[in-house]
Amino acid sequence: MSHVSDFLAPGDLQRISNLQVLARQVVEGFTTGLHRSPHKGFSVEFKQHRQYVPGDEIRKIDWRVYGRSDRYYIREYEEETNLRSTLIVDRSGSMAYGKSEGGKVSKFDYATRLAACLSYLMLQQSDGVGLVTFDTKIRRYIPVRSRVSHLRVILDELEQSTPGEETGLGRVFHDLVPMLHRRGLLVIISDCFGEVAEFLKALAHFRHARHEIVVFQIWDRDELEFPFKGWTQFECLERAGVKHLLDPVMLRQAYMDNLDRFRQELTLGCRRHKVDLVPFCTDEPYANALAAYLSRRLAR
Repeated sequence: MSHVSDFLAPGDLQRISNLQVLARQVVEGFTTGLHRSPHKGFSVEFKQHRQYVPGDEIRKIDWRVYGRSDRYYIREYEEETNLRSTLIVDRSGSMAYGKSEGGKVSKFDYATRLAACLSYLMLQQSDGVGLVTFDTKIRRYIPVRSRVSHLRVILDELEQSTPGEETGLGRVFHDLVPMLHRRGLLVIISDCFGEVAEFLKALAHFRHARHEIVVFQIWDRDELEFPFKGWTQFECLERAGVKHLLDPVMLRQAYMDNLDRFRQELTLGCRRHKVDLVPFCTDEPYANALAAYLSRRLAR
């Protein structure tokens, strides 16, 4: 499959191929063990009764119906994939930070590779996966599918997407809720820049709809350490023409204080809503970071 090899290094897949994405909650069906069974699970939604015939499993008999009718009937359920996941990828302007001639990747490049790794992994284990890209609004919505051929659709969109306008996390997530008709795992891949209160309100909306949520927060090391020295021109990546020539030494303490407040508020809010908040930094190999997180998740 050339699209996979073009977008993901073979070593990346090797590091994560033996791991499973396991939802902590029952999402649209129940799983057996750590996805050991190659068969699809069964939806919690009842489909129909049919009369028992020799060879049917006795454990599937509906004994309540037997008590009323003195006849044996089997309960049937809709077959579904074990897990339905939607990857929600931020393509706002701030995600473009970090691109350089020295081989350094931007936050957006890093995010798309994480999304590609997860898509590949989920489809290989017969789970369903979809994709949403957004900035000020939803730019593309690809519904959940579990066919292996669906990977090409997702990778094509990731490759063609480019960082664009301002971030609109709260508004975008509010618009997205009614589009996700069934419960599932939502993986948000973003720097989460914006109003924290609006972001947390949107997460609460998702949780009310009984989705499980993981947030992969993407950082560049510059954003965490603010290493600038000497007069530097700072340019806004989300508003064209907004530039400021500043002395970073004078700003550093205020910046670090604001950063600490932002991270603490986001961390506490995610914890309150039972949302995994997982920081990733672009100078760390994304396959290693993803493998480490999935290992911790499976160990719970």
